[in-house]
This record gives sequence, structure tokens and C-alpha cells, in this order.
Amino acid sequence: MLTYDVRIYGIELRRDRPKPYRLRWLVGQRKHSKSYKLKPQADGRRAELMSALRLGEQFDEESGLPVSELRARKNSITWYEHTRAFIDRKWDSAPAKSRKNFADALATITPALVRTQAGRPDTRVLRRALYGWAYNKNRWDGELSAGTWKEEPPPEIEKALSWITKHSLPVARLEDTEVVRLALDALALKLDGTPAAARTAQRKRACLSDVLGLAVEKKYFTVPVNPLKAVQWVAPKSVQEVDPESVANPRQVRTLISGVREQGPRGEHLAAFFGCLYHAAMRPAEAAALKRAQCHLPESGWGTLTLRHGVVRAGRGWTDDGRAHEQRGLKARAAKDSRLVPIPPHFVRTLRAHLDKFGTAPDGRLFRTSRGGVLQETGYGEVWARAREKALTDEEAASLLARRPYDLRHAGVSFWLSSGVDAMEVARRAGHSIAVLHRVYAKVLAQTREIANRRIDAAMREWGEPE
Repeated sequence: MLTYDVRIYGIELRRDRPKPYRLRWLVGQRKHSKSYKLKPQADGRRAELMSALRLGEQFDEESGLPVSELRARKNSITWYEHTRAFIDRKWDSAPAKSRKNFADALATITPALVRTQAGRPDTRVLRRALYGWAYNKNRWDGELSAGTWKEEPPPEIEKALSWITKHSLPVARLEDTEVVRLALDALALKLDGTPAAARTAQRKRACLSDVLGLAVEKKYFTVPVNPLKAVQWVAPKSVQEVDPESVANPRQVRTLISGVREQGPRGEHLAAFFGCLYHAAMRPAEAAALKRAQCHLPESGWGTLTLRHGVVRAGRGWTDDGRAHEQRGLKARAAKDSRLVPIPPHFVRTLRAHLDKFGTAPDGRLFRTSRGGVLQETGYGEVWARAREKALTDEEAASLLARRPYDLRHAGVSFWLSSGVDAMEVARRAGHSIAVLHRVYAKVLAQTREIANRRIDAAMREWGEPE
């Protein structure tokens, strides 16, 4: 938004910083700053801003620039600058895992959008510079406009960032479909040049679309249309359907969870955790965050679990509080939304017995590490792998059957569907839309249709209908 409401402050000296002279100014309600190594540089920039103010120019609240500079900048801004502005805009509202995914996608795409390969840094160094520094706002010192780091980057990182800053293509060049294709081809490959997984490529393409959409919004293109729409590019095929071969039946699930329980105290503690994935079709992140207050466990009859959030490992470098895990709302739901899942009487008894024996963490969580921390995927994954080896035949262990703990969720949903539960109710309990349920469980639903057809055939025979 453009405004005449501008205040330009004096130069601030911060002796402990590599660039000690900081210029600060306020545009509307938004603060801006820029740091310099030399005082004359800061004074010169302040004079430029003051001159624009005296000439009666409006300033842009978001960028902090006077209108004349904003127009010139729009014609010269590079892809690298634009993507960092995208990160700056998205960061505060994005979950830590999404921040990490944005950085991963842009660190893949940006090296492909350069003017020249001359002097190009080592591929892995350049990726580290982009992923770990340029696209991680936790590394920045204040606003993007400040242009400084909280700590001095290693020389090789600084050199790589200097190279990409100098050689990045202007963002306006992405109106050319051939340039867009360079980005698409890059995101379809791993760092070693082999094809990326289909879901990874599609996730990165979605990020590219968002970044280009922001460029359209900022009017960097002559035509206000996302350039991706003009490119005929086929994304790698992704298998979204649950493979029936991976779905364990109730007897196999009982055997597997018994194999977990037989692994000593650690296995006994995790048996109910895996039970949550099956009997309540919970995602592992939801089960890891489950608290006693969310459980209604009557002495007899069905109980309920009220799911409100999950806990996701993103890494200390991507969260606001420096913790490795971040609590998030339910997937694809509003922040404070909840999902109520009924659980059968025998599993109610299992959870009651679990609480009697193990109690809860100080914050009320049912499941935790030996030190009270959040369950780690590697930890419970090891227990599950040993349970498969012990409980399954050699042929079953070599198959896809319940290969991942997440497959217990698929088994739970599949069991509900094959039991004749209405698909809408199954989708509600599992936290899916009905469209996602039909897409992901298409093969399972096809099997339930066959069961329904056999029942109809039997009923027709009872009434003497011809076959």
C-alpha cells in the first residue's frame, strides 16, 4: 500500500555488528532498516530517502521504497530477491515443516535460473547456502531489508550467496515458457541428477506456482497470468491409492501388536500407541500428541478420543522457539478444529490399562520417550520393524504388508469400510474429505463393492430372481 506517512530516523551505531551503521525508517505502520559498514554509505542512503520525501513521493509500506525506486526495482528485481521476499512474507504464518519445504523447493529451483554457469560454486555448497541461510529467516537479522545475518556465514557460504545474488535471472524472464521449463526440469530431479519422487516434485511445483503467483500480484509480469499455465509439463505420476497388499486384517494386526508388546517395557508402552493408529485411524503425529484430557474412557462400552492437534518434527532451525518439534492443528483443518473418534470397548480397556501402568507425561501425553520427550519416528519405527520380523512369516515380512506404522491407519480405515460403515462417516472419523477417501481408498472401496454385489446376489436368489 502506498502512503505519505513516512518517518526517517537518524543513523544508529551498533559497534558489535559487522555492519554497524543502521538506518531505520517507518512507512505507515511498518518498520524498515538497512545496515552499512561505513557511515557515509548510511548517510547517503538517508539523503536519498529524505529527497524522495521532500519531493512529495509516496512510499510503499511493504518494501519501504519511494515510488520512483519501486518502479525501477520492479523492472530489475531478480528471481533470488523475489524468492527471499516470498519467504519473508510466508514465514510468520507458516508451520515449521512448511517453512522447511519452501526452502527445499526454492533451493532446488533457484540454481537453475541463472544468467551464466561461469564461476558457479559447488552444487552442494550452493544448496547449503540457499537452504540453510538465504531461505531460513531464523538466520536473518531482523527484516529482509536489513540485509544482515545473526551470525557471520562461513566464507564458502558467503561466496555462494554473492554469486547467486549477482547471476540470478530477473524475475520478469519467467514470462518466457522456456525459462519456466528450466525451473520445472530442475525440481523433477534430485541433487545427484536422478529423478525425484513424484510427490516431492509435485510439492515443489506447488511452491513454484505460489512464488509465481506472488510475482503476478506484485505486477512483475506484463500479463497478469501465472506463467505456469502456459507450459505443457506433465508431473511425475504419484501413487495415492492404498495398496490392498499393505493392509493388514484384524487378526494380523493383533499378532503384530502382540509382537510389539513382547519387546519388554519399551514395547509394552508402545502397544497402545500402535493401537491408536489402528482402532482410531490416527496419524502418528496425532497419537504422539494425545493427552489424557482428550480421552473419554468409560468402565464399559465404547469410548471416544477427541483429537485436536499433532506434533511434528521439523528441526530446531525452523521453529520459532528453537525446539525440534512443533505442535500443529489437525491436518487440513482450522487451527482450533477437533475430530471425535469413537473407539471400541476392548481398546478402551487397553488405554485404561496403559494409563494405570505408565501414567502420563507432565503435560498429560499418553506416549513419550524414556526421558519424557516426544516419540521419535526412528524409535517406534525400530520397534515396529522387529515386531514384523517376529510376528509375520518370511513371505509376509518380505511383502508390503504393514511395512510402515502408518499402514495401521490404512488398515483401520479399510476395516471400517469393509464392515459396511457409511463412507461419509469413515471420512469424518479419519479426518478426510469424502473426495480424498474415494481417491486414496479406491481399491479398498472396489473390494467392498464386490462384497455388496455378492450380498445382493444372495438376496436375489432368495426371492427366486434369475442369475
